[in-house]
Amino acid sequence: MKHALWLIAAIMPSALPLPAYGGAGTTYYVDSRSGDDSAAGTSPGTAWRSLEKVASAGLKPGDVVSFARGGSWRGPLPLEADGTAARPISVRAHGSGARPRITGPEGCVVVSGDHWRVRELRASRCRWAGFEVSGDHNELAGVAADGNVAGVWITPDGSRNVVRDSELTGNDRMSVNTPGGDDDSGAFGVLLNGDDNLVTGNRISGSYAASHDYGADGAAVEVFNGDRNRVTHNVAADNLTFTELGAEEGKTATGNLFAFNVVTSSRSRAAFLVTRGAGHALGPVKGTVAVHNSVHLPGRRTLGWSCHDGCSPGILVLRNNVIAVGGLMGHEDGKGADEGGSVYAGRERDFKLGPRSVVADPRFVSRTDLRLRPGSPALGRGLPLKAGWFGGSAPLTSRSPDAGAYQSRPSTLKAHFTPR
Repeated sequence: MKHALWLIAAIMPSALPLPAYGGAGTTYYVDSRSGDDSAAGTSPGTAWRSLEKVASAGLKPGDVVSFARGGSWRGPLPLEADGTAARPISVRAHGSGARPRITGPEGCVVVSGDHWRVRELRASRCRWAGFEVSGDHNELAGVAADGNVAGVWITPDGSRNVVRDSELTGNDRMSVNTPGGDDDSGAFGVLLNGDDNLVTGNRISGSYAASHDYGADGAAVEVFNGDRNRVTHNVAADNLTFTELGAEEGKTATGNLFAFNVVTSSRSRAAFLVTRGAGHALGPVKGTVAVHNSVHLPGRRTLGWSCHDGCSPGILVLRNNVIAVGGLMGHEDGKGADEGGSVYAGRERDFKLGPRSVVADPRFVSRTDLRLRPGSPALGRGLPLKAGWFGGSAPLTSRSPDAGAYQSRPSTLKAHFTPR
C-alpha cells in the first residue's frame, strides 16, 4: 500500500492484564481428572474435583478459584457470593491445554453475585445461556461460549457488567421456535436485558438458526428492555443480525450505543441494525446511536439498517459509518433517522442521506478486511464528534475523522484506543 493506514480505532482493544487488587484471599484449585473433594484444595496437587465443592466453599472477597485446563464439568457453576470493588472474587484457569469446559442441561456458569472476575472458562451446550449474569459489577474476560441459546445473557437484574475479549461462536439454538405467533427467538451471541453494561473487544460469529416465524433468527448482540448499554470494538461474522433492539410494553431500551464494530457475513441474508418506533409492538426504542461502524454484507438479501414503524431522530442517530451491502442500504419511515458522515453501497436506498454522506464504493481491502484502501471516499468523510457521542469518553479530536471503524490519522484516538 502506498499510504499506510494506522489502526488507531482498533478492532479489538489489546487484552488487558488482571488488575492488582488489595488484600489477596485464598486460591482454590479444581481438577476434574485428578481432584478430590476431600482434599484441601489450596494447591494444584490438592485440588478439589467437583463444582458442588466450589459452590459450598463459602468464598469471600479476594478469593480465587482456578480450574485445570483440559478439564470438563457438568454444570451448573453458581457464583453467588459477593466480592467488593477492591477485592473481587476471581475465576481463572491454570495449567496447559484447552479452556476448562462447563456444560450440561441444568445450566452452566451462573453469576448472581457482585464483583466477580471470570476468565478463561468455556461454557458449551448449556440449557439456555453459557454465562448468565444477574449480579452487578462483574466481568467476563477471555471466556468462550458455543452451542447455546445465548452465549452470554445479562438478565434484567444485571447492570454495570463487562463482557470483553471473548469468543462467542455458534450460539445457534432457539428458545422459542413455534409456527405462528410472531414470537420465535434465540441464537444470541449476547442478550442484553439489563442496563449500563459494556460489551467490547469480542469475536461473535454464527448467531443464526432456523425459525418457523422468520425463516431464520439470531443476533450477535440483542438488546431487549436494556438501557444505556455500550457495544464497542467487536468483530462479528456470519450472524443473521448484528443488533436488534426492542422493549415490551411498560419497559424501555433507551440510549444504547454501538461504536467501532466491524460486521461481515458470507450469508445471503444478514443485517446490521434493526430498531423500531412507537408504531411497533416492541417500540419505541429511543436514543439508539451507531457511530464509526464498518459493515460489509454482500449477499442479495441483506440490510444495512432499518428504523421502522415511526422512525425519527429520537429513535436512531447514525454517524460516520461505512455500510456496504448487496441489498438495501437502509430504511426509514416517519420523520426519518438522524444520519450523516457516512459511506454507503448497495442496490437500493430507502432513506435520505445526511450531511457529508455519500453512496460510493468504500474500497475495503477485502470482503472481510474492512480497512480502507488509498482513495477510499471514507477517508476524511466523517463529522467531528465530541465525547458525549461515546458515552462520555474517547472523543475524536480530528476535524475530519474517517468514516468507519478504522482511522488513518495517528493522533485521532491515541489517548483512548490502542492499536492491535
